[in-house]
Amino acid sequence: MASVEIEALTTALSRLPGLGPRSARRAVLWLIKRRETSLVQLLDALGAVREGLIECATCGNVDTSDPCGICADPRRDPRALCVVEDVADLWALDRARLFAGKYHVLGGRLSALEGVRPEDLTIGALIERVSQGGIDEVVLAMNATLEGQTTAHYIAERLESYPVRITQLAHGLPVGGELDYLDEGTLAQALRARRPVG
Repeated sequence: MASVEIEALTTALSRLPGLGPRSARRAVLWLIKRRETSLVQLLDALGAVREGLIECATCGNVDTSDPCGICADPRRDPRALCVVEDVADLWALDRARLFAGKYHVLGGRLSALEGVRPEDLTIGALIERVSQGGIDEVVLAMNATLEGQTTAHYIAERLESYPVRITQLAHGLPVGGELDYLDEGTLAQALRARRPVG
């Protein structure tokens, strides 16, 4: 049997998405065998993130600086804004390197069953960003779920009175699919085939 501390580490790792108890045990054993190099690097990296992690006040991305690296990047097109449900969706789209604009993270999606209302999300901040001008297109990159599409429709209605082109990712994303789990080819096709809402 492992010590209480090693079991606690295994339990903590097993709570991470994609890791069950067996995978967590393998990861812990791997780290123990490489404790002088890999374990030290992991601990340093976790400590640095823990100390410096903040939410970008502009877009809602999670980074170690505010504004985040995406918002601060002068090469990004400030006229194009991609709206996503969560930071994981932002990272998935940005990893594909197909969208050269900026992002806005809603912090979730509308859901009557879960009691998530428009005021629980950053929709107000999104409307404020658009109302300041300088944005030509808003891409609604919601997940292809009922709640995601409801959220996209609600935002499209709220933005109707502004002089922006409102598009959404092309259909063909799997129904019930989430952006973070899609391959880059599927994401590329969805971004290329985006179309106006309404």
